[in-house]
Amino acid sequence: MQGQDNSLENPEYYQNRELSWLDFNARVVEEADDPTNPLLEQLKFLAIGSSNLDEFYKVRVAGLQDQLKMGVSEPDTKKQWTPKKQLQEITRKNQKQVRRQYALFEKKKKELENYAISFTTIDALSEADKERAKGLFKYEIDPAITPYGIDAYRPFPHLTDGVLHLFVRLEKSGKPFIAIVPVPQRLNRLFSLKKDGEILLLFSEDMIYSFLSDLFKGYKVTYSFTFRITRNADLEIQEEGAEDLLSVIEDYLEKRKNGMAVRLEVDNRSTSQSVEKDIAYLKKELSIKQRDIYYLNGPIDLTCLHEAVDILEDAGLSLSFEAFDPFYPQVYENQSVYSLAADQDLFFHHPFDSFKPIIQFIEQAVEDDRTVAIKQTLYRVSQDSPLVRALENAAKKGIQVTVLVELKARFDEANNVHWARKLEEAGAHILYGVKGLKTHSKATLVIKKEKRGFRRYAHLGTGNYNEQTAKLYTDMGLITADKEITQDVFDFFNYLSGYNEQPPYHYLHVSPFDIRDAFIENIEKEITLHRRYGNGHIIAKMNSLTDKMMLLKLYEASQAGVKIELIVRGICCLIPGIPGVSENITVRSVIGRFLEHSRVYYFNHNGEENLYLSSADMMTRNMIQRVEIAFPVLDEKWKRHIISILKMYLYDNVKAWILRADGLYEKTEPDGRKPIHAQKELMHLERSLVTSTKRSVLQRIRSFVTKRTQ
Repeated sequence: MQGQDNSLENPEYYQNRELSWLDFNARVVEEADDPTNPLLEQLKFLAIGSSNLDEFYKVRVAGLQDQLKMGVSEPDTKKQWTPKKQLQEITRKNQKQVRRQYALFEKKKKELENYAISFTTIDALSEADKERAKGLFKYEIDPAITPYGIDAYRPFPHLTDGVLHLFVRLEKSGKPFIAIVPVPQRLNRLFSLKKDGEILLLFSEDMIYSFLSDLFKGYKVTYSFTFRITRNADLEIQEEGAEDLLSVIEDYLEKRKNGMAVRLEVDNRSTSQSVEKDIAYLKKELSIKQRDIYYLNGPIDLTCLHEAVDILEDAGLSLSFEAFDPFYPQVYENQSVYSLAADQDLFFHHPFDSFKPIIQFIEQAVEDDRTVAIKQTLYRVSQDSPLVRALENAAKKGIQVTVLVELKARFDEANNVHWARKLEEAGAHILYGVKGLKTHSKATLVIKKEKRGFRRYAHLGTGNYNEQTAKLYTDMGLITADKEITQDVFDFFNYLSGYNEQPPYHYLHVSPFDIRDAFIENIEKEITLHRRYGNGHIIAKMNSLTDKMMLLKLYEASQAGVKIELIVRGICCLIPGIPGVSENITVRSVIGRFLEHSRVYYFNHNGEENLYLSSADMMTRNMIQRVEIAFPVLDEKWKRHIISILKMYLYDNVKAWILRADGLYEKTEPDGRKPIHAQKELMHLERSLVTSTKRSVLQRIRSFVTKRTQ
């Protein structure tokens, strides 16, 4: 790279956000080919890859298409690509990745045959099994099917986002006809037949295809194929002048069902006939571009593999991860969370630590007559949330309950509208967020009237108040009674609920803007101290890294010689290892059984060691378009513990991918070294110490890191 432009604005120094996301999804899909994952778990990763891609098209690709339609040609701030260029590059990369995904599905099908499991079609069945399948069709599918003919009296039907449809060519008396058959979403996608110890799996659309003549009596079915469309879900919520945001959100949800089509997927296996004229017809009706059409060598929408896993697990196949019970110390059975938090901060690393104490934090407050008020932010909660039920009970008991329910949490809007109404009916005071911003913070405050006066207790975390996702996502949090931090949380809630300017916090950093300003200040301090002492070190763990100001500041720190170790699960617009720019930066992505979701930011500061946990990634939307919190870890023992966990991830050589200077990711291998699988080791340490204290656990983690990395 001799003679290159050393200006940090050089587009060659950056990854495009959308392509970096596609690289992340490719890493997810590759978990389907990792032998350290049981076979059914490999199927789940293929399903997750499809689910991820659906949302990517509904939001990110849809947004770029909107820009193109409106004539926007302004390039992105990093790669300097126009919307048109980005859409072209997305198509080029994603077409290749989708082919890889379906090749892996074919490979997994062959591996399943070793366990007498077959994905099959009606044509491949014996005559006796065909009759059994016809019975399934007659009683489980046919009553729910509504075919739609298309002619002068029957217009082209509305095609629902994400629903499978069969395009059917018919003939009668020499005249051609067209029909479309939707596959109802609430039907089972997969049906199983058991035969002599073998499990046969049939797709619902294949069964409909095989019995189409039963739906069109008197007509000859010439041919048919399955297709699906994805619609734009990136619609703008008009908050300006809204007197009732709840009603605005409900109207928005209705409109989203009818968003413009942004992708057309076609199952290319089902007919040997040329379907180009039919695709041209669909393109015209849907106003879709050729670049957004995907011809798939397999069933559309591999999220159905979750259903396949459920069927196979119910059949008793032991091809999934061993069940894991999070660490729940006996002390929480014997003492209240509040008596423990009164003496020391309590740290939690989910899912290795149970989420139950967080639920107890609310439930025990409701049961305590000394509780005066409970305040909480809710971004994504479960369908049957025990936390929301506890808040309802609190309001009914006369406790002052203030809940910020973020109605704009994408794809959780309907669930949040439901809970907002329930809490309101119970007597809670509901806030709907901040105008123009999403409130993504994870904070709870409990105020009690104790013998010595009022005392506050707070929980701050990196993840949602959702006991279900807490079993699947790695997140960190603290329960504290520290007077200054709880005062900060108190001021934060008053800022949200009243007419207040941002207060001067003791310890919290709250976006918009303040988190980015605080991190820039910490990086600048690290540069200054490194020039004096030569020991500059930054470790940052996050979901995504896209903010241009943060990228520039990290490059500046690298140029000053600061060692920077980044653990970025998803999008990373920074390129490490560029001589003279980023040679002191390393980037790794850990993809495993649990979704890495915690955000941790460490600055050495010549041994002073500032450590923050946050709900925010280093993304522009988090830094300036959301209400987020970054909070310090003040307790030295927990600080040491979290740093040890970070080191475990930095030494992972089983599930980590390393980002190279050429912008490509490379899977790590032990290569004769001791295998270090961070998530697995954390699970093992917690499982082996179920009867131990938390202090014992953190001592074991530190000891493990020391031994494994020597």
